[in-house]
Amino acid sequence: MENITLIGMPGVGKSTVGVILAKVLGYEFVDSDLLIQKSENMLLREIIARDGQDGFLKIENRVNASIETEKSVIATGGSVVYCAEAMEHLKKIGKVVYLKLEYEELKKRLGNLKGRGVVLREGQTLKDLYDERTPLYEKYADITVDEKKLDVEGTLQKILENIAK
Repeated sequence: MENITLIGMPGVGKSTVGVILAKVLGYEFVDSDLLIQKSENMLLREIIARDGQDGFLKIENRVNASIETEKSVIATGGSVVYCAEAMEHLKKIGKVVYLKLEYEELKKRLGNLKGRGVVLREGQTLKDLYDERTPLYEKYADITVDEKKLDVEGTLQKILENIAK
């Protein structure tokens, strides 16, 4: 297993858990949202404002599909599962771990979605987004970690147990 890619909804802790997981494993940490911002020289919300949702997804697909790294924990943006080419690439270069959180808990964690650079279509609610993305996360996941009643440490332990199998 070369890399571990974390997928899931915004707010599930991909970046937070990812940094700690990388330290525990002695891996590098890669935040694909930061790679996207660097490639475009602007914030995610600015890219979405400039290019729209479809334009942003094209950039997200290109950037994630071009990640070349070894022994890294990769935290992706929540919308990466719309990018088939990127997801195939991430599965090829390591294990994909879906951090799953129940909708009600997710709603509590998330504040302003637009400020987070979350890709929402006009009139789409967080619940709509959750229902749309969940089957995609499940489709691409090699491992699913249900974060119900888990803190960061608990989530980290579950990931470590699962990747050791």
